[in-house]
Amino acid sequence: MTSIVIIFWIGIITVFYTYIGYGILLYIMVKIKEYIKKPQVKILPDPLPKVTLLIAAYNEQDIVVPKMENTLALDYPSDLLKIVWVTDGSTDSTNELLKAYPQVETLFDTPRQGKSAAINRAMVFITTPIVIFTDANTMLCREAIKEMVLQFVDPKVGCVAGEKRVSSHANQDATSGEGIYWKYESTLKALDYRLYSAVGAAGELFAIRTLLYMKLPNNTLLDDFVMSMSIAQKGYKIAYCKTAYAIESSSQDITQETKRKIRIAAGGLQSITRLSSLLNIFRYGILSFQYISHRVIRWSITPLLLFSLLPLNIMLAWSYGLSSIYGIILLLQLFFYIIGTAGYILNKREIKNKIFFVPYYFLFMNVCVFKGFLYLKKYHGSGIWDKALRKNG
Repeated sequence: MTSIVIIFWIGIITVFYTYIGYGILLYIMVKIKEYIKKPQVKILPDPLPKVTLLIAAYNEQDIVVPKMENTLALDYPSDLLKIVWVTDGSTDSTNELLKAYPQVETLFDTPRQGKSAAINRAMVFITTPIVIFTDANTMLCREAIKEMVLQFVDPKVGCVAGEKRVSSHANQDATSGEGIYWKYESTLKALDYRLYSAVGAAGELFAIRTLLYMKLPNNTLLDDFVMSMSIAQKGYKIAYCKTAYAIESSSQDITQETKRKIRIAAGGLQSITRLSSLLNIFRYGILSFQYISHRVIRWSITPLLLFSLLPLNIMLAWSYGLSSIYGIILLLQLFFYIIGTAGYILNKREIKNKIFFVPYYFLFMNVCVFKGFLYLKKYHGSGIWDKALRKNG
């Protein structure tokens, strides 16, 4: 029974640290750092550098026009902004629609080999000192490019992560948890950067110094994360810029969100193996601490421990009694699972209630880690994924 007690409390501490404790510790460390050393004020460079906006797209004919309207409205000199679309494998009218924009360079190749392969091919043609990556289905705030360029004033910054925001809809279901999750993630990323470096960037909007780009294996699932963390491995920081944000619609429904989460989970596990040297805290110091705390345990052992807590708790409550601390924790666990189950049922009936959806989405994300592991086991080396459909609006 002693071993069960030890495993149980290790599980409790790990789960708490992963989702709450790290954020608290991070906040305290940032406050101490900024009390000792005040953040420096940055000023835009004059003249402004040339920038390439690289948009990776596959069969995005429905979004080409609004995306281009959004792109042409960005607050950056047009003579300094090169717009490139890479549309490998597209079979719809995406390429035809792009012909209406003479300022756009379209890179197209017939075979579809996945986003990483498309980016590798496109980067050969990029000559500007800064390249900004964005998805076709995300809309950027007007000041996004200037705000990201501003971060590169610091020579230690090699990558800039923009903020991802999930748009709200009147008919949201459980995928509303996606927006809440990203608000929490944005807070952690901002704190990570204020301490030292953000831990990865999201493909919806991020930028790098072009000379730091390294070719990715074509079967890379999380190209944005691996690319940004590879730059951090070289000793550069990943700046987090919340004033440069991309707005994206939430997934069309929970089925589409499941597809997306499984891809992220599988990519996370793949990334841990490909970035294994980053686990060496003696070599990478605080970056390793941030990476392990924010990503590695969340993508690996935490889900396993989370779902082990309930059976372990039942055994301990049976041995020590319902009036013991284990009995109280068991009741809290059961209550949480009941709320999560209620969220699942309400979602199936298309009834909206965030009180139930948030626990449901939390459990749902952790279940997807197991599904991602199963996918990775039968993974055949292809970087191609079916797109998760998004809501209109």
